Amino acid sequence: MELDSNYSALPSGSHVELQPQNEPLDFASQQRFLFSDDGNWEKELMIPRDVDDDDVDSDFDDYSLILSKPHGHKDQSGIPGAVFNLTTTIIGAGMMALPATMKVLGIVLGLALMIVIGILSEISVEMFVKYAVLCKAKSYGEVVEVAMGRTARVLSQICIIINNAGVLVVYLIIIGDVMSGSLHHHHHGVLDQWLGHGFWDHRKVLVLVIMVLFLAPLCSLNRIDSLSITSAASVALAIVFVVVCLGATLVRLIEGKIKSPKMSIDFESRKTILDLLVVIPVISNAYVCHFNVQPIYNELEGRSPQKMNKVVRITALICIMVYASTATSGFLLFGKYTESDILTNFDKSLGIRYSTALNYIVRVGYVLHLVLVFPVIHFSLRETVDNLVFHGSAPLVESRRRSLALTVVLLVLIYVGSTVIPNIWTAFKYTGATTAVSLGFTFPALIALRIGEQDKVLRLSMGQKCVSWSMLILAVIVSVAGTVGNIVSSIQSQSDD
Repeated sequence: MELDSNYSALPSGSHVELQPQNEPLDFASQQRFLFSDDGNWEKELMIPRDVDDDDVDSDFDDYSLILSKPHGHKDQSGIPGAVFNLTTTIIGAGMMALPATMKVLGIVLGLALMIVIGILSEISVEMFVKYAVLCKAKSYGEVVEVAMGRTARVLSQICIIINNAGVLVVYLIIIGDVMSGSLHHHHHGVLDQWLGHGFWDHRKVLVLVIMVLFLAPLCSLNRIDSLSITSAASVALAIVFVVVCLGATLVRLIEGKIKSPKMSIDFESRKTILDLLVVIPVISNAYVCHFNVQPIYNELEGRSPQKMNKVVRITALICIMVYASTATSGFLLFGKYTESDILTNFDKSLGIRYSTALNYIVRVGYVLHLVLVFPVIHFSLRETVDNLVFHGSAPLVESRRRSLALTVVLLVLIYVGSTVIPNIWTAFKYTGATTAVSLGFTFPALIALRIGEQDKVLRLSMGQKCVSWSMLILAVIVSVAGTVGNIVSSIQSQSDD
């Protein structure tokens, strides 16, 4: 007996979302399909009205975002590759500023905030993935557009551009500090210590050479899954840094060479409270990865919300452990002399055997780590700029000329930015209080609340509402207080000078 159906057979090993065969492929049409004028979403999502909300949540997680290719397709990556790419997105230059936050917060409050913010970030990513599936979106901006309209999408894309460009500028600043030295803090560069004086003393020239020879070729790649191997290598290099820091700290603790560290913040000091408003955005900035979630998800083999949530949870656990270890050991190692970029502290003896060799391993290894992370962040930046400027055009992967042109323009602008911004703390405290908080917490909470209000089947449970509202309120407080604190701190610094 033949049944009349709008659905066609699928090849073995494929995953499918609940979507009519003749559904238009463009996002605008998908949006109209999903959010019809009569508000009857259950019918179009094929969710019966008498289904319990909890059942919808559990069943919905089994669906894929779009029709995926068979398992093992050469353009897709598995869970390990996705974990490496997402971990690489998170663990970058932000890790170098975390020991300095301990100098302000103390070890107890510093560790507590790192764990709490890491967990909140993981929750917000899972929320984002859930609604990205619901919206059939392929990028961060598309999810925002479905929930809040085109203006909000443009605003979110601007946030991604500022955040990612700021992060890449910081990478170049760190590379310059480590390889050429920092005149402002009187730190020697690796090449100066190895080879003496030369053209490498001019950090602008050295950074330009590194960008042309190493960064530009990696950034010219069109697909993020092409960076899975470099991402794995970058994670390994970050772990080397953590192991050396922990090892050196442990040796000095055993030898009794580490002074009693600051354990908590002095809430009676006005300056300390002001510093607290500055460092919380720095920690928040270190966990932001939401802009790269969708590209990684789109190329995940056999993708589904459940599979991506597993990737997110593994990544969150790795990052919390790495950040807590780095911040604690780095602060114990250098104490009150901890710099905003801790790598610059590794140009002097650590007071243990093989100190010189360990210093070089840490600094050169982390520079290599940043070189490998750079193209992963750049990928999302380029995609976002293309979607904002050339909205409605063919996908970037289909236009090699446009892709290369955008890559060149963005690299030039990032390089210029690295020559203007004085240090990484300045960049992190402002992007952390504005764009990073918005991308990591404000937009995901608003997406959940806005879409969850539209229909009773899709509404949030009381617990989900509490989490979303709490995240939104905290994000607004941190953003406003952090921005004001940054401005006041900068004014005070200028008056002291």
